[in-house]
Amino acid sequence: MRTWEWETTEPGVHRTRLTEPVDPVALIEAVDARLAAGAHRVELLLDPGRRDLRAVAVRAGMRREGVLRGLLGPGPEGDALVVSRLADDPPRSSRENRLGVLDSAMPRKRVIGQGVIRDDRGRVLLCELTYKAEWDLPGGIVDPDEGPATTVVREIGEELGVELPLGPLVSLNWLPAYRGWSDALLCLFDLGVHPDLTERMTLDPGEIRAVHWCTPEDVAQHAAPYVARHLSQVWDGQELRTGAALLTDGRPVPAGPTD
Repeated sequence: MRTWEWETTEPGVHRTRLTEPVDPVALIEAVDARLAAGAHRVELLLDPGRRDLRAVAVRAGMRREGVLRGLLGPGPEGDALVVSRLADDPPRSSRENRLGVLDSAMPRKRVIGQGVIRDDRGRVLLCELTYKAEWDLPGGIVDPDEGPATTVVREIGEELGVELPLGPLVSLNWLPAYRGWSDALLCLFDLGVHPDLTERMTLDPGEIRAVHWCTPEDVAQHAAPYVARHLSQVWDGQELRTGAALLTDGRPVPAGPTD
């Protein structure tokens, strides 16, 4: 019989560490006993790298909440993944609870929405940003419960002070982890040709220092390498390609098996 060592971190909050796989039924019984004894929250601390422990927690109906860095000691080995069950969570066997538990355990990936704006010479608009050295395409991170197309329109309005019609999808580009950022999926849209756009803009001074119409040479000089690679696959210096391109780090995805 497993002996559970529980800590009361706050009134009604009971916590224990899970360091080895257990029978999910035994874990369910232990958690339910804590809730029956008056706890309103029961939480487990797991090693974030232990897939087997994460699987046990999911089978026991515990929801993933996130990683507390350095909770158990210095360095990455002191990080702890927190999973929990609340007294007022839906019944464990209900569809609502099962979906909530599974959704909490799914990977989270950043999604970025950006747009290509051109002038009558075919140059693309890049933004000189206040918070990084490299110039970039207009757009930004997709907010929760927001689609990438909505993000592009919203960001253009917030940062450049203009409204532009959304055109077709130009590319989907998966970006690997880069300079401390986790991996992301970048959705690039055609925002059309607008030669007089810079005259109508009102830049957000907290985000945008200046904007520039750029040739391929300008892009190579001022943008991050992955931005230059990306644009080189969808823009020839004048026109955008037709049909959406599928890219990985700005490079075409090869046809055929990937293993």
